[in-house]
Amino acid sequence: MYLLAPTTKGRRFAIRKMSSFYPPYRAVLSPCTGVCMLGEDGYCLGCHRTGAEIASWLQMGDDERLRLMETELPQREAGRG
Repeated sequence: MYLLAPTTKGRRFAIRKMSSFYPPYRAVLSPCTGVCMLGEDGYCLGCHRTGAEIASWLQMGDDERLRLMETELPQREAGRG
């Protein structure tokens, strides 16, 4: 996708790729498996998130989501053994 952008080289506008304006982002998908039941330990039986984590997932940033998915959730799953 391209757009007109102001320049500093005498011309009023130049056509530039949008990717040069916006850093690439990663959309972190939900770990939901469709088994939405909280166990006695307070974690979902399917994805191992807490009720609060499930409720706030859409408001979390990618960094926090990645931390949960790469660190916290695997540890919780291993702890359930």
